[in-house]
Amino acid sequence: MASPLLQTDIKSLKLVHQGKVRDIYDVDANTMLLVSTDRLSAFDVILPTGIQNKGAMLTQMANFWFEKLGHIVPNHLTGIAPESVVASDEIEQVKGRAVVVKKLKALPLEAIVRGYLVGSGWKEYQAKGTLCDIALPKGLQLAQQLPEPLFTPSSKAAVGEHDENISVAQVEALIGKELTSQVAKAAIALYSEAAKYALTKGIIIADTKFEFGLDVNGVLHVMDEVLTPDSSRFWPAESYQVGSNPPSYDKQYVRDWLEGCGWDKKPPAPALPEDVAARTSAKYMEAFEKLTGRQLVV
Repeated sequence: MASPLLQTDIKSLKLVHQGKVRDIYDVDANTMLLVSTDRLSAFDVILPTGIQNKGAMLTQMANFWFEKLGHIVPNHLTGIAPESVVASDEIEQVKGRAVVVKKLKALPLEAIVRGYLVGSGWKEYQAKGTLCDIALPKGLQLAQQLPEPLFTPSSKAAVGEHDENISVAQVEALIGKELTSQVAKAAIALYSEAAKYALTKGIIIADTKFEFGLDVNGVLHVMDEVLTPDSSRFWPAESYQVGSNPPSYDKQYVRDWLEGCGWDKKPPAPALPEDVAARTSAKYMEAFEKLTGRQLVV
């Protein structure tokens, strides 16, 4: 079994950006190569320990959703094989974990959709009766499904910085009223259809975030990744109970360990014990297999 891939080294293309998980390379005037590494971030800090096959799971799960939800809004995929744009000795770095995508003008926000009352939203509701300053009915409990999914955007922070919730009015000031409405409708439609499907596979999607961009003609596209354990909160339906915080398929297991080890949440992060990394990989794999019904290609 190969070691987790923490860093790509593709010399045949120019590296243009390195995110928390993805390394992005320039292919030509219209396309880029996105490679999902096995890096893991928590509390906005990249950990020194990689998670086995995480990049392949993220890429292949996102591709599954792009295919399934393509009728709602166009996506950034080109269909070009990533193996065809790199040198022959670099194919192993992209196999199963990379996509060639359209170059889009990214919108400066995270389009978050919340379907359940949990996390920071639950804390705010307890204090003010609101979720991202949207008034909610009284008497809701922890992890309860909201009356309807809510679009609660946030600012898009740089690596190492924290995203901050912003109001719909602030988004309208950034990108205009019409485009804001388009983004909100697309995000809620994507979440709603995915959540309905996931329930048939025994998984609740409590919340998720999308990123959007515009092509040269101004057409809205969903981009980056969609509906993965990195961008969503997945709960096993079988153990879900209103009033308690369900166990999740995402990196909550890692966060819990980090919270308990005395780390101050500032770089550098501590290395994860082998069993924590292995269990995290297993949780990602379980979610991947349940939702897609596919075998991972590595």
